[in-house]
Amino acid sequence: MVLRSPVEPHRRPVVKASLVPETRVWLTDQGFAPAQDAIWLEALTHGSFNGSGLGDAADYQRLEFLGDRVLGLSVAAWLFRAGDAPEGRLSQRLNALVSGATCARIARTIGLPQHIRLGKQARDDGGADSDKILGDVMEALIGACFIEHGFDAAQTLIYRLWARELEGDEGKAKHPKSALQEWAAGNRRAPPVYEVTARSGPDHAARFTVQVSVRNVGEAEATATSKGEAERLAAKAFLERFG
Repeated sequence: MVLRSPVEPHRRPVVKASLVPETRVWLTDQGFAPAQDAIWLEALTHGSFNGSGLGDAADYQRLEFLGDRVLGLSVAAWLFRAGDAPEGRLSQRLNALVSGATCARIARTIGLPQHIRLGKQARDDGGADSDKILGDVMEALIGACFIEHGFDAAQTLIYRLWARELEGDEGKAKHPKSALQEWAAGNRRAPPVYEVTARSGPDHAARFTVQVSVRNVGEAEATATSKGEAERLAAKAFLERFG
């Protein structure tokens, strides 16, 4: 009996995607030093890109997970060496310096939005200006730098990109929500109550409006691309109005 080889099904040739020249130049200019295209394409790809028929590359989520840890350790080490602040103060500054809002601000500063690979609908919905997406991709790029060049190179990159924030006042002041909580207690008022009064936009570019109120005093509200940031801004607005 002659065994016949199974007929191979027709397969489309696999075409490896490459960084577009403008993005490669941008990554190089920002100090990321891209070598293997795949890892950087992954870092810059939002899930909507694959779902739109534009490509089938992995998205940034795994690299974001890694970059978040590299960023946290790097900033924590810098803060520890920078002085003798107590643990509570160190945690306060760390949380502010590695927050999604700070990552998104730095992403905008270096011109990241135009290089994110988004599906058409996500881009039309404002995904390239979403704090959530920008912050996540910024962390994914740090993760890619760690994979390609190691921790020391990633840390050096972070210290350069975060220089203004590290040397500035970011996180030194008390968080507005904590400050409002203490203000209410010090003035013998009920604790502040936060309520999401509106939510608009798709999940990847959502905007939240939060109202904070203190009984028998008043209320204030703010809108941002995350619930936490909207609460922070609402607390800040309340203190500016009533504090």
